Amino acid sequence: MALLHTMIRVKDIEKSLDFYTNLFGMKIAEKRRLDDCWLYFLEDEQSGYQIELTYNDETPQEGYVIGSGFGHFAFGVESMNEFSKKLNDFGYKYLYEPFDLTGKGSSIAFIQDPDGYEIEIIEKVQW
Repeated sequence: MALLHTMIRVKDIEKSLDFYTNLFGMKIAEKRRLDDCWLYFLEDEQSGYQIELTYNDETPQEGYVIGSGFGHFAFGVESMNEFSKKLNDFGYKYLYEPFDLTGKGSSIAFIQDPDGYEIEIIEKVQW
């Protein structure tokens, strides 16, 4: 058994594609049309894991309500400093600024994608 992907609904497909492909370097692995929506499968080339962005033909004007059961995605970065610069260059800001989680140099931070889904950024150090 293998975990293949996680699906989220998005309000503005162009903003979401820009966010995940340019900020995180994910690649569009597949684009598929269904009767009432477009599906975009974005793949992390390092792990092979995919996020499916579903863009419905009839999208609520205010976007989607993110349920209280969803927590966040998590992405690992080599350098929190380099990621912070990239984040600023793309005009995004932290929801929670980077902080040392373990006291040993590993830091985490949180951002939000264009639809408000939370994303944890993790910089791990070797112990």
